[in-house]
Amino acid sequence: MHAYRTHTCGALRLSDAGQPARLSGWVHRKRDHGQLLFIDLRDHYGVTQCVIDISSPLFPAADALRLESVVTMTGRIAARSADTVNPKLDTGEVELVIADIEVQSEAEPLPFPVNTEAEYPEDMRLAYRFLDLRRERMHANIMLRSNVIASIRRRMIERGFVEFQTPILTASSPEGARDYLVPSRLHPGKFYALPQAPQQFKQLLMVAGFDRYFQIAPCFRDEAGRADRSPGEFYQLDFEMSYVTQEDVFAAIEPVLHGVFEEFAGRRRVSPAPFPRIAYADAMLNYASDKPDLRNPIVIRDATEAFRDSGFRIFAGMIAEDAKVRVRAIPAPGGGNRAFCDRMNAWAQDEGQPGLAYIFFRDGEGAGPVARSLGPERTEALRAALGLGDGDAVFFVAGVPGAFSPFASAARLKLGEELGLTAKNCFEFCWITDFPMYERDEETGQIDFSHNPFSMPQGGLAALERQDPLEITAHQYDIVCNGVELSSGAIRNHRPEIMYKAFAIAGYSAEEVETRFAGMLNAFKYGAPPHGGSAPGIDRIVMLLADTPNLREVVAFPMNQQAQDLLMHAPAPVPPERLKELHIRLDLPPARIARG
Repeated sequence: MHAYRTHTCGALRLSDAGQPARLSGWVHRKRDHGQLLFIDLRDHYGVTQCVIDISSPLFPAADALRLESVVTMTGRIAARSADTVNPKLDTGEVELVIADIEVQSEAEPLPFPVNTEAEYPEDMRLAYRFLDLRRERMHANIMLRSNVIASIRRRMIERGFVEFQTPILTASSPEGARDYLVPSRLHPGKFYALPQAPQQFKQLLMVAGFDRYFQIAPCFRDEAGRADRSPGEFYQLDFEMSYVTQEDVFAAIEPVLHGVFEEFAGRRRVSPAPFPRIAYADAMLNYASDKPDLRNPIVIRDATEAFRDSGFRIFAGMIAEDAKVRVRAIPAPGGGNRAFCDRMNAWAQDEGQPGLAYIFFRDGEGAGPVARSLGPERTEALRAALGLGDGDAVFFVAGVPGAFSPFASAARLKLGEELGLTAKNCFEFCWITDFPMYERDEETGQIDFSHNPFSMPQGGLAALERQDPLEITAHQYDIVCNGVELSSGAIRNHRPEIMYKAFAIAGYSAEEVETRFAGMLNAFKYGAPPHGGSAPGIDRIVMLLADTPNLREVVAFPMNQQAQDLLMHAPAPVPPERLKELHIRLDLPPARIARG
């Protein structure tokens, strides 16, 4: 008999009854029934109930076992009586009658139990992540992640993509976030950067003639964490293709994403390919977001003209004073009563807004202060344009769209949830296309790239030379699922003269471009194919499939929101001699004086 196990804790079945067996695992639960002691033994594969009678000389040792101790139990498999079968367990028809116990590793008292899904402080869970991962839900999430990655890899290879690995130590690149820098010992005063994405290398692979590349790529960005973004590092399905249009990229990746989601969605519906295409400008108008959740059917409409020179002086005055001001109408089917409208108004105030103007419809006409100020004709025109009727309502936001869009988007989502309009148990995909090539920095007033700087502008060099930069759109696109951005992508700029001009508009000199992007720029001078790709986020895909709003629930060893690894105690100081050989002298901020 094997030293540790003849079976895993998830393998035994009724057909094994009467046979000897040896199991090893963690003590999951203990239940004392007087004459009998039941011990649930758990390993990676499942749970098996083990039982020992009080008359056994091993009973005191079994009774003394602490939860989460690792033990080996040997005995004979017995069928459970019909009234004790546990249908929730794959092994629920049998139990192991204990004849021998060997303690492999005794556990100390636990900081929190792992045989329950009760919530505990996140910092505690991260500090003892090896215990947290023993919990059933977390264990399942990490296995889901592994299976999703395996499915993605298989599907990409089936579609003709070849897997390559790109460098981890590389040069700094303007990807929109701060780099993690690595000092060079051999080259004093110089630094490597951890890649924010394999962007330049995957383009160089296309120039090298490999045609279809992919990898499950680690990416590193020194940015703040949030629920749907891990600080420090994350993984993405990075891929690139040669001789393709935007639609070719969509056609290549849609079957992969649809197939993976369908494979792991359970009974949840997955929107079929081809996924809807929504231009960025339309997404911002109709949903006030470039990450629209299409499970929510509410579509925002422009209502500026209904309020221009109207009796509703607040909005009319704003429109008259600033040509950029717009009024947006957010329909609320089924929300047509004063109590609901007042509740939404109170919610808006809790969100830091002055309020949320509204009209609700009853007895064939509009009601509320806004309707009275607008008058019956304008109110009726609004109602007809929005397709609303008795029992419905409409809410309004006003201002410069760039400023109010986050709140308008939140209001749309809130209405969808409150009114029961947002669909459940489904995954709704869409592409957001035609992103602006540039944006103006509100603080500095400078023109900068709004998306990937290596994208091809729509209209090519002529657009860069003749159009207002803020009106230029790029062959850039995002894929969104249930309001979560899974990836950004683009058809790339593969021509040096366009690259020089695109970066010049963003304030880069030709010399700086040649210095910072020498490898890619030189490669383009020797014949570069048209190419494009994207990079759906692995963490976010698994987060959606696991139905959890937090990425840290699907990453084995994540950092906390302050970018700290509480398990391995990173970041940490290093000895002075290490700093010296790296030619680094610390210039730390003044220590904060504690106030007692």
